[in-house]
Amino acid sequence: MLATDIDSDGIAVLRLDNERRRNALSIAMRDAISDTLEAWASDERVRVVVLTGTGTTFCAGFDLTEFAQPDLARTIRDSSRRYHLAVWSFAKPVIAAVNGAAFGGGFDLALLCDLRIAVPTAEFAHPEIKFGAPPLFTPLQWIVGAGIARELCLTGRRIDSAEAHRLGLVNRIADPDRLLDEAKATARVIAEAPQPALEATKRYLVSSAGVTFDEAFKVEHDRVFDEFLLGALGSDPSSG
Repeated sequence: MLATDIDSDGIAVLRLDNERRRNALSIAMRDAISDTLEAWASDERVRVVVLTGTGTTFCAGFDLTEFAQPDLARTIRDSSRRYHLAVWSFAKPVIAAVNGAAFGGGFDLALLCDLRIAVPTAEFAHPEIKFGAPPLFTPLQWIVGAGIARELCLTGRRIDSAEAHRLGLVNRIADPDRLLDEAKATARVIAEAPQPALEATKRYLVSSAGVTFDEAFKVEHDRVFDEFLLGALGSDPSSG
């Protein structure tokens, strides 16, 4: 269901590993992702995470066979909430290595990561709108802007890697045989920074979304000074 690996540089790979189901986000898959990220948050061996899929699909979205079972409704809702928040609030940088289609919940999964590197054949879409399931809007609008996000959420149309790159959704396009290497290389560049600085940056990347400049400034400027510069100088931040 999940395949994981941590190398000596602190780069952890989390691979959705259910090719037969196109790496669909079943309850069990979501719970496994949540459990893994929660464990890795405090694991000093892990500095940056690369998230990818097995085969030619990144993630086809939620496992719709479970939605046909009314007795699973509460479990689906609870596991979904926990999983989304686990990915979004993960304490360390996450790179999505998008190896193919990222549809519905798979699209959201890529959006919840910090960076996205995709193969030329990758596609992104919210087809669930056609089946009566409103897609998540907010993570998409933070990346591509409200106008484009509204169009993609309301129409459900597919965009390829080239368009996704033009929109700023994808940071870089890589050949399929180089995708994981490219993602790991980017992860190693990120890991050149001290881990406390990376985790502080990740905290304010998460907390600043959707807040005012003044609110963001308190986190990105004032708290950074309090935690790093003033702390390094031996000054008590509360004293002035």
